[in-house]
Amino acid sequence: MPILVALLIIVPTIEIGIIVALGKSLGLWPTLGLLLFESALGAWLVRREGGRAWSALVTALNTGRMPSRQLADAALVLVGGTLLLAPGFLTDIVGFAFILPFTRPLTRGLLERVVAQRLLGGVFEAPAGTAGAGSPPWARGSGASSPASGTVLEGEVIDRGEDRP
Repeated sequence: MPILVALLIIVPTIEIGIIVALGKSLGLWPTLGLLLFESALGAWLVRREGGRAWSALVTALNTGRMPSRQLADAALVLVGGTLLLAPGFLTDIVGFAFILPFTRPLTRGLLERVVAQRLLGGVFEAPAGTAGAGSPPWARGSGASSPASGTVLEGEVIDRGEDRP
């Protein structure tokens, strides 16, 4: 939570500093024009890439595939569009990185690593070299905490046919 509060104070301060510096070097009207141009370009990109992400999500659901990549893309387009709504150049750069089709795979990989670290704690990592770059984050990693690297338990399953524990 303190990181969020710091970002809510630091990012607008940096944005204002960048806008003032550009305003001094380019002038007021060119700076405002550049901000308006970035906003219009961002709105157009959000509409185009949001539509693509939505149709990919619907296609994945209709074919019965797990839509994890499509959901990540939709989330990145949503967050990128939100960042483009904020006036400023720094948030626009990050927003464009989330939305553009050639930078979104990089940000998707970053998102997958963050989710794996935060939610899964890295417990599902496979030994290094066993999973490719296109595999999910829990199939990549050092293997230090991989379930496959632990002790093997032998036993049998007994089905009692009853609904009791």
